[in-house]
Amino acid sequence: MDIISKIKEGLGHFSPAEEKVARLILAELTFAASATIGELAEKAQVSHASITRLARSLGCHNVRDLKFKLTQSAAIGERFTSAEPIEKAKISQVYTSIQEILTLNAGLIDEATVEQASEIICATRHCLIFGVGGGSSLMAQECQNRLFRLDVLSNAHCDPMMMRMVAATVNKGDVVICLSLSGVSPDVRDAALIAKEYGAQIITICPNGDLANIADHHLPIKTQESDYIFKPSAARYVMMAAVDILSSEVAIRNQKRSREKLRRLKTQLDQHRDKSSNSPPADKRFPLGD
Repeated sequence: MDIISKIKEGLGHFSPAEEKVARLILAELTFAASATIGELAEKAQVSHASITRLARSLGCHNVRDLKFKLTQSAAIGERFTSAEPIEKAKISQVYTSIQEILTLNAGLIDEATVEQASEIICATRHCLIFGVGGGSSLMAQECQNRLFRLDVLSNAHCDPMMMRMVAATVNKGDVVICLSLSGVSPDVRDAALIAKEYGAQIITICPNGDLANIADHHLPIKTQESDYIFKPSAARYVMMAAVDILSSEVAIRNQKRSREKLRRLKTQLDQHRDKSSNSPPADKRFPLGD
């Protein structure tokens, strides 16, 4: 239950005493989460019974259950619940945050681990890529986009049930690349464990944690979130960099096959662009298929 949304929906429908407590909770969530029932009643200037009635009105079993849910909401952070307006960040701060997160991660991935991971990718029959959620789903698709052009048969999956199903079909020696910006992704971890049971090798790109612990080869990343919640996380650039590091090593290790596939891509893309223009472009060094 999202207790904060439940309280906001109830405003104007509670009894006068319950309304006082509800508004106090919204205004001072951290205090409400840690205060005793007596402290809460005193500050809201209501009786203990009013707090009990509010808990029941919100669908909680009792005041203890209400307090537990408030503690969960408070743990998310006041940056998401505060009514204080947040000043608009400058455009330059977008670039700065990307530079900072990349600097934080520079040198974090071990060269030997990348070489070992790329070796098994080059040798595999099939490479699966798992990622769920916003950033990780996109990066899973991006990872497939990097690998198919290097003559690596790969498929990205972002649906939890589909991940479980394809994980159950792997053969020994197949590779599963698992992506997670948090390192805590139960769906990805469960699918990876299924694949591992059937003999697949697991490569993870994620922070240290449960997912990293099951990997045969772990490419670590670190995230760093700010209090400015309205800008998308810069951490996705770190994951993209890790994907680029891995795919570049695959290309070098697999370069005879990679070069031919890239040549074909370049040929077809240039022919397509020339056909759609009255004259060939002066500079043909466009990004390759991007």
